[in-house]
Amino acid sequence: MTNHWIDLRNSDCILIMGSNAAENHPISFKWVTEAMKRGAKLISVDPRFTRTSSKADFYTALRSGTDIPFLGGMIKYIIENNKYFKEYLAEYTNAAFILSDKYDFNDGLFSGYDPKTRKYDKSMWAFEKDAKGIPKKDRTLQDPRCVFQLLKKHYSRYDLDTVVEVTGTQKEDLLKVYEMYSATGQKGKAGTIMYAMGWTQHTVGVQNIRAMAMIQLLLGNMGVAGGGVNALRGESNVQGSTDHCLLYHIWPGYLATPSTKWPTLGDYLKRRPKSGDPLSANWWQNEPKYMVSILKSFFGKNAKKGNEFGYQWVPKLDAGKDYSWLTIFDEMYKDNIKGLFAWGMNPAGSGANANKTRQALTKLDWLVNVNIFDNETGSFWKGPGMDPKKIKTEVFMLPCAVSVEKEGSITNSGRWMQWRYKAADSPGDARPDGDIMTDLFKKVRYLYRRDTDAVFQEPILNLKWDYTTHGEFDAHKMAKEINGYFLKDVTVKGKSFKKGDLVPSFAYLQADGSTSSANWLYCNSYTNKGNMAARRKRETSGIGLNLEWAWCWPVNRRILYNRASVDKYGKPWDKEHPVIRWNGAKWVGDVPDGGWPPMLKADGTPNPKTKYPFIMKAEGYANVFGPGRADGPFPEHYEPLECPVEKNLFSGQLINPTAPIYETDMDAYRTCDPRYPFVCTTYRVSEHWQTGVMTRWQPWLLEAQPQLFVEMSPELAKLRGIKNGEKVIVESARGEVKAVTIVTRRFRPFKIQGNVVHQIGLPWHYGWVHPKDGGDSANLLTPSTGDPNTRIPESKAFMVNIKRI
Repeated sequence: MTNHWIDLRNSDCILIMGSNAAENHPISFKWVTEAMKRGAKLISVDPRFTRTSSKADFYTALRSGTDIPFLGGMIKYIIENNKYFKEYLAEYTNAAFILSDKYDFNDGLFSGYDPKTRKYDKSMWAFEKDAKGIPKKDRTLQDPRCVFQLLKKHYSRYDLDTVVEVTGTQKEDLLKVYEMYSATGQKGKAGTIMYAMGWTQHTVGVQNIRAMAMIQLLLGNMGVAGGGVNALRGESNVQGSTDHCLLYHIWPGYLATPSTKWPTLGDYLKRRPKSGDPLSANWWQNEPKYMVSILKSFFGKNAKKGNEFGYQWVPKLDAGKDYSWLTIFDEMYKDNIKGLFAWGMNPAGSGANANKTRQALTKLDWLVNVNIFDNETGSFWKGPGMDPKKIKTEVFMLPCAVSVEKEGSITNSGRWMQWRYKAADSPGDARPDGDIMTDLFKKVRYLYRRDTDAVFQEPILNLKWDYTTHGEFDAHKMAKEINGYFLKDVTVKGKSFKKGDLVPSFAYLQADGSTSSANWLYCNSYTNKGNMAARRKRETSGIGLNLEWAWCWPVNRRILYNRASVDKYGKPWDKEHPVIRWNGAKWVGDVPDGGWPPMLKADGTPNPKTKYPFIMKAEGYANVFGPGRADGPFPEHYEPLECPVEKNLFSGQLINPTAPIYETDMDAYRTCDPRYPFVCTTYRVSEHWQTGVMTRWQPWLLEAQPQLFVEMSPELAKLRGIKNGEKVIVESARGEVKAVTIVTRRFRPFKIQGNVVHQIGLPWHYGWVHPKDGGDSANLLTPSTGDPNTRIPESKAFMVNIKRI
């Protein structure tokens, strides 16, 4: 999230799309309700009429997988009706940048596409630059090769009639949403978006979010109170785990994972783009400080300048290879992976194409299941269709503590790191994760020390590990390690520090080995002043910043890119909800996104000490045109890999040309196959959590939601002769589940390209282990494909059939 939960109350218009916040993020909806009390309007766009929809000022439906046409139509509406915030757009975004003649778009494909590799040459999407390497600009936004004009041209194709034909949304509904939301594109107004897996779990998931980010930039809604692009994370600490390298392609603090294409530390540190513009902060130029500090955290005194601070000891990705979830289980199914730690997860229920995942587990030599209860992963070998006598996999169960049985921090969706305390001891043999990891590492290191012939011992033997107190994992020690230390007496920025002092913020980290930090973004979270995440002083800002309640990365900044919330003189666009303002000497309010003065002095002359507001971008400008994505610099509509139509009305390219496709005997895809005529999507309910491992064992929750169900419209039920409460079989090309039918008007048929298209939905919380009649995972139906940028599976739009039992 660029903003935070409480900030939702400052919005004038809230669009909830790709999310059912009222049901799945109820605390967030508390602040939506507060905004509505203050006069804000709530819009719900969802294929299903949800609990969020029931509270909305306006609701409309769209077919799953057609968000880009819906949003592309809004972009066209904003531009053609002059709803955009021109000053913001021209001064703070790359809308004024001039593109080279190499960039083009034709019939669904951007320039640089190679059909053999199914990849783009992104150099074709470069900007024209002057002699200093600074992108050329036309701040009038009139040059035909500027981003704004090419944006206008690109989305001119997204006319209302075509959008209606593709999405199934009524024309009057589209116009109503466009008008309501685009009204926030003026000074003193703010609109925000709340999205979740309904946007990400598509073959165009990243581009769904890109499209909305572009709308927010067009309207000037980034950096302001009540604005932003706000992801609703599926668990209380998903944001924290992502910050600390949950994903394979990043290290803590979003540093790129080392790769064989950067064999030395010098190669790694040279890869970032440079800026020739003195007004660009280009904050990633500080990466050497962060990288060296994390290596010092890893290897301590063993990390020295002479050995590249241990860079040669860290694991590296093979250049060009993908290590994402789908590929891991694809390789496992091909018998290329021998062991798996399934730690706090349930792949046999949570992964797309779950039958393939379960079969992949049979190819392992060993599986370690770390969890609080038995689940479909740990017991896969005795599940449906399995013969234990033929399965070689040795399974170990390590019971672990739940969150309330250990002390530590979580980082919520709004980036707030909040400390929480242990409430009870773990039952039986269950142990906190930190203790399990510590014992495992100590044993592994013992084995390496004993076996002097072991290959590549250095990473294990040189790793620093001193995070225990009296033999038990100490969350405070780890939190301090994450923040970082001064490793010798130094003077930085005119301030003197002693060896062992905690680093006050990442601005003090050094590239010479004199500092450590396990995550530069969290440097400032645990300082000599104490544990910032444990602070509990309430609001004083007037707009809900709560600067002394817990701690927020980076450096306690509550709203990212907040220097875009002011004009070039430092005066807030929204005087009623100022995030920051320049008082003539300094910024007051939120922690500013850099302490540099405004772009203009009070007399209107340029300020040479200023920096552009979007400091994490090399050029200093927000990206309306995004040349870094795998599937194009502008979001373009492609149908889901499985879809009910034979033609994409926007181009001749039916599906995303860069979407990953897997080709084992357990990967089957069906588009426009009459055997699978219905669109299906998956979702959550309030009573269960993820795959249900934590909630299916609680009798009171199971009583509320006892078994898998499938929702369908009365029209579809009549078509198939199905009655409410009957059990049916829902089947795809990959598997089937049995579910209880709920016939409801929450779903309605869509008219798509002249045909009636029905959509159904199932929750994905169930599994065969418990309860015995509760049904199995909806992911038995979903396909092994996903977004080309992130590889998140396409679980929100695929094709199925329904049969009576």
